[in-house]
Amino acid sequence: MAKSMINLIPGPVSVPDQVLQAMSQNFGSGDLDEEFLILYNQTEKKLQTILGTRNQVLIQTGEGMWGLWGALKSTLKPGDHVVSVCTGVFGYGIAEMAAGLGADVRRVELDHSQTLNQADELCQLVAEHKPVMITAVHCETPSGTLNPLDILAQAKKAYPEALLCVDTVASAGGCAIDADYNQIDLALNGSQKALSAPPSMSFVSVSDSAWARIAAVNYSGYDAFLPFKYAQCDFYFPNTPYWHGVAALNSAAKLLLQETLPRVFARHEECQKYCEKRVKEMGLKLFAAADAVRAPTVTAVCLPEGSSWTHFKRACNDRGLAIAGGYGKLSGKVFRIGHMGNQARMDALCAGLDIIQSIV
Repeated sequence: MAKSMINLIPGPVSVPDQVLQAMSQNFGSGDLDEEFLILYNQTEKKLQTILGTRNQVLIQTGEGMWGLWGALKSTLKPGDHVVSVCTGVFGYGIAEMAAGLGADVRRVELDHSQTLNQADELCQLVAEHKPVMITAVHCETPSGTLNPLDILAQAKKAYPEALLCVDTVASAGGCAIDADYNQIDLALNGSQKALSAPPSMSFVSVSDSAWARIAAVNYSGYDAFLPFKYAQCDFYFPNTPYWHGVAALNSAAKLLLQETLPRVFARHEECQKYCEKRVKEMGLKLFAAADAVRAPTVTAVCLPEGSSWTHFKRACNDRGLAIAGGYGKLSGKVFRIGHMGNQARMDALCAGLDIIQSIV
């Protein structure tokens, strides 16, 4: 993508200059130099604030999917019962991943345009299946939808023995997570969405209950969580830390906290409402169902009738706009506007929507 393009892709997002500058210097060895440990600890504290948790946050090299695989492999064994909330590409994908590890997975299945709107079915399935883990995706970026965390918390309250594992990659930094209040045991995240850092880091908050399960499973692969339990206390990381990536993540988190989270969340909500308003005025249809909760970080729009994604994308690119198409089941059916992180700015969004309007 040309540097002059307006980027409204829902991740990886445009990276602010301050974040790029934070990783532009040479660093020493992260597993030998105590300055890295100081940076790691400072970054963890910032991420705890953004996630709304007092739980330990481990930071690993690798984009968001790395943390997801590490979480599942660190907590699940063949035969374990899992209940998965499936409302989109990634929700269904997590269920498939857990099943691939040998878990006995039961699903609450909804159309990709829908979100959870009540807890009854989920709570009943949890009561019947008695799972080790409940999985869900907060923001389904392919659908532009947001599953309410309070409904997921009700299922956790109904069966406290289950770990609540939630993918908050595309929502953290764009809206409130309140992980502790919502009883999230594993909040899975990546650096490249609303935090506006390069796609190089994953970070996951881990509750005491999750740590107990991780110790019992004792998974020892390269993406294992267990070695991070005491990595800071012992200053002994399981592999060579990516100092540049942590520095970028720290800088990105600092920018959000300096702006203050209430203002950041309000900025995302303002962009969401404006985007939806403009899209409707163009005569286009939002993909999310009328009764679904729509995400403040990304808007999914049905392609104009008679348009192909290939031609629509080319028309946008030719006019200086980068947006995303559909993913998985939605490929060729929708386009997506990413108003998240550094891209949740009215000037860029207005300019991008003007280009879309000139095409449709």
